[in-house]
Amino acid sequence: MVHFLAHGKDDSVGVAVVDLKAGQTAEGWNTEKEEAVQVKANSDIPLGHKIALADIKQGGTVIKYNCPIGAASQSIRRGDHVHTHNLKSKRWTA
Repeated sequence: MVHFLAHGKDDSVGVAVVDLKAGQTAEGWNTEKEEAVQVKANSDIPLGHKIALADIKQGGTVIKYNCPIGAASQSIRRGDHVHTHNLKSKRWTA
């Protein structure tokens, strides 16, 4: 079963297509690479929210759909929930 999708080959986040539970090993699919991705969720992640596919340092760029969508407002670990609590949207930084 696919739990999240990543669309770009360089995406640092995937989007949950179901609710994810803390400790769950989530199965993902990268649509551009056409390959499976696995990541363990560090916390509950609701449907439609992002899961980190790589560690992202504070100030680092978050990539979704092969596009920078913002900067990490704090360090993010692989498997973390990525949302407004740790991501400053590029939309508001211009």
